[in-house]
Amino acid sequence: MNRNLLISSILLMVASIAWAQSQIPPGGTAPIYTVTVVDRTVSAVDYQYRNGPTQIDFRGTVLLPGAGGGAIVESKTGRTEIDAHFDHLPAPTRYGPEYLTYVLWALTPDGHARNLGEVLPGHADKANLRVTTDLQAFGMIVTAEPYAAVRRPSSVVVMENEPRPDTIGNREPIQAKYELLNRVPYTYNVQAGEAIAAAPGPSVSMSQYQSLVEIYEAQNAVNMAQSADAARFAPDVFAKAQGQLQDARTAYYSKAGMTTVVTLAREAAQTAEDARTLATERRRNDELAKAKEQAAQAEALRTQAEAAAQTAQTQAAAAQALLDQERAARQQAEAQAQAAMATPPPPPPPPAQVTYVAPPPDAAAESKKQVRFQLLEQCNASLPARDTPRGVTVTLADSDFRGASVSPSVDDRLAAVASVLRRYPGLTVEVDGNEAYSSERAEAVREILIQDGVPDSAIVARGLGDSRPIASNATAAGRQENQRVEIIVSGDLIGDMPYWAKSYTLIPSR
Repeated sequence: MNRNLLISSILLMVASIAWAQSQIPPGGTAPIYTVTVVDRTVSAVDYQYRNGPTQIDFRGTVLLPGAGGGAIVESKTGRTEIDAHFDHLPAPTRYGPEYLTYVLWALTPDGHARNLGEVLPGHADKANLRVTTDLQAFGMIVTAEPYAAVRRPSSVVVMENEPRPDTIGNREPIQAKYELLNRVPYTYNVQAGEAIAAAPGPSVSMSQYQSLVEIYEAQNAVNMAQSADAARFAPDVFAKAQGQLQDARTAYYSKAGMTTVVTLAREAAQTAEDARTLATERRRNDELAKAKEQAAQAEALRTQAEAAAQTAQTQAAAAQALLDQERAARQQAEAQAQAAMATPPPPPPPPAQVTYVAPPPDAAAESKKQVRFQLLEQCNASLPARDTPRGVTVTLADSDFRGASVSPSVDDRLAAVASVLRRYPGLTVEVDGNEAYSSERAEAVREILIQDGVPDSAIVARGLGDSRPIASNATAAGRQENQRVEIIVSGDLIGDMPYWAKSYTLIPSR
């Protein structure tokens, strides 16, 4: 490729970016185009240490079938030297305006990639590169990249090494797969109104062309760091990269010379890549910290639920003690009545008075109370529950919802309640929604219970609106307390009276 054709490719890239800007509304973003290659593998070679130089070929992939080349590889003390040459390498902008250069990569047998250096095609689409690496066994590929300082290869693989029959070195039984390279998407959105550096006409010299390409690579690196939110997660390093890019542009327009411009541009690209990598890592750490915080909140809710369950157990023990006292008093009264029957009849009583006498214990009613109390304890272990004349009532607070939907953090506790209800067949479950989203929330809870195994024929959902407030709506706290969903469990299996209630019969006393 001649110099004027290379420069025309750069101008085409600038025109493509300018056109993309014209297609987006103010403040919007342009679409991002990516290129994907078919899954392939490349052989890794274990080059023999100090066994002399050996040759290896390069062949083009389906993206660049006409490309080729070769390399002389020699393993020496402390390093492996590579002298590579490539033919038929057209301008990388053919794969998209964001691709400005080629990079040679070394791939270890387990799939890790290492940037060996930039491949710069010259006249007649040829390129040469002499580099060293500390690797002993590796394969090589060439990719199109947005800038030379990238640390992970893109998906645009244009060439790969191909061992020759006379290549010295053992072939590794493990092949480095492209999908194991842990590629990072080097993409960015072109902002509306973003300034594009002016490109010189086709009459510039080759040194000016190389300077211009390096500046555009640095601009790509800075923009991609910005897309990774480096301005927020790595502001110091990102600001430094922006300053270095501006210095490179200033040096170019002041005709400071190719060496100065390329040096400044490559420093800007490398610093921008550092900012992008640092921002990506810090973003990941920030997301991990948020996840840990959410886990801590969930643990706090669990601890709170356990404390509520312990309180309920304490209350249940107190209720049992009260029942024992009542039983002892009843037995004492029965003994006194039997003793009174053995004595002569008393004189005529005064005018009759109404008194309350507890009926004798009913074994079936006592059994239902025990079942009712067990149901209450098991439900209360997952969600706040209380025993009411309507039935065992499980309450979901306003904080257990996100709008009309149940919060994901409550799913496990609802599943536990559903598991309890499945143990007591024949019960009726009524889900009542109150205040805001009453019908939607009640139906959402019903659907979760059905999904967790409660028969749908046993559950009904009702939206009661603001007809049953339990606090004043004059305050924010009262309104939030009213915005609740109640699961009322009833049925003959647990009787129609709370475990703490008792019945009395009115009889005249003599």
